[in-house]
Amino acid sequence: MAQELLTTFSDEIDELSLIPSGPGSFEIVVSDKVVWSRKKQEGFPEIKQLKKLVRDILSPAKDLGHTDKL
Repeated sequence: MAQELLTTFSDEIDELSLIPSGPGSFEIVVSDKVVWSRKKQEGFPEIKQLKKLVRDILSPAKDLGHTDKL
């Protein structure tokens, strides 16, 4: 997921950190906003869904190509 985000948002992402915090914990935070929490959403996001969530914060006008069409 990290590689997909870095590739898709190479101009928008300055830093991506992976921070271990214990078993069962998985959160994606963009600009201090939690866009995905494994505990709240009860699982992991599909990469297409995650890209859209990140795009909506970082660059709402960015075209995600085929991801937007599905």
